[in-house]
Amino acid sequence: LPQSQNPSLLEITRRLFQKEIEVLKELGKHDRIPELLDSFEENGEFYLVQQYIDGEDLEGKIVGLNESETIHLIREVLEILEFVHGKSVIHRDIKPSNVIRRRHDDKLVVIDFGAVKQINSPSVIPSKKSVSVAVGTPGYMPSEQAGGRPKYNSDIYATGMLGIYALTGIQPGEIPRDENTGELIWRESVRCSLSLQFEAVLKKMV
Repeated sequence: LPQSQNPSLLEITRRLFQKEIEVLKELGKHDRIPELLDSFEENGEFYLVQQYIDGEDLEGKIVGLNESETIHLIREVLEILEFVHGKSVIHRDIKPSNVIRRRHDDKLVVIDFGAVKQINSPSVIPSKKSVSVAVGTPGYMPSEQAGGRPKYNSDIYATGMLGIYALTGIQPGEIPRDENTGELIWRESVRCSLSLQFEAVLKKMV
């Protein structure tokens, strides 16, 4: 839904929408990203029709995973992100509710690419008043993304937080930080045995 029905802004929205359609068509070629089936405009509103994924999202279902299960979870998400980033796209909202466990083969599917941001796309509305809108979910969103400057590593951060949430059961926004360094303090809350190697990987991700 465009923020304004001003004809010039509507035209800009239309161009952005067409660009997003092209991105979604490309992304939908991956087996674990919903396929774009159709798109249309009606009464100044823009619609996407995407493939339905029969399964359940991970919200509330990954807490209590052990190390090997968490590694498998992260690896699956990163495999999808490797393809997404290869198309010069940042997802910007990796979180449990945007990852579905597909029923027929138990594979993970990443959904909700409405927030996609193509790298190197110039600003379409140059204005002194224009500000970058931070798209994402608090806790899963790193500082550069909160400031409206997402990078590929912003998705890596969110995936790391997914793993930390699975191991600790603590919502990412509630994990304390070191007052001096800003580093997340999560290791003591892990509910299972954790190798130093995997701990180092997660620390690097976040």
